[in-house]
Amino acid sequence: MATTSTDRIEKQVLLRAPRARVWRALVDPREFGSWFGVKLETGFAPGSVTRGRITYPGYEHLVFEATVERMEPERLLSWRWHPAPVDAGADYSKEPSTLVTFTLEEAPEGTRLTVVESGFDELPLARRAEAFRMNEGGWAEQMKNIACHVSGA
Repeated sequence: MATTSTDRIEKQVLLRAPRARVWRALVDPREFGSWFGVKLETGFAPGSVTRGRITYPGYEHLVFEATVERMEPERLLSWRWHPAPVDAGADYSKEPSTLVTFTLEEAPEGTRLTVVESGFDELPLARRAEAFRMNEGGWAEQMKNIACHVSGA
């Protein structure tokens, strides 16, 4: 399932794994990095900044940086970041950030994972459409990546 508007991307996937396994894939720095394509220097903790080098081919010059807002074990992880920061020479720090929220729910076959990224309408007009396009495709790919990761494929 996927829904979009100009301000919000929502993707959902049914993972054939228990919530504890999916949660570990989201918050363990090595596991997260494995499926997301980033080598994290720090882990996730509410109020902290998590950073790392992107390892996805073609984007190795970029840094992942997210400020963790909330963590509710095996239920919710949210962070704020600057979406699609593809110009390594640009300063995105003065731009509004988007909010990324992962929600885990029990499902008969495993765990339903929903990711929502919102706040695109607040981005500078010059970057808004491209950031939305890139992240819409990126989240579709990441849902496949985490599904493969937790299934052991």
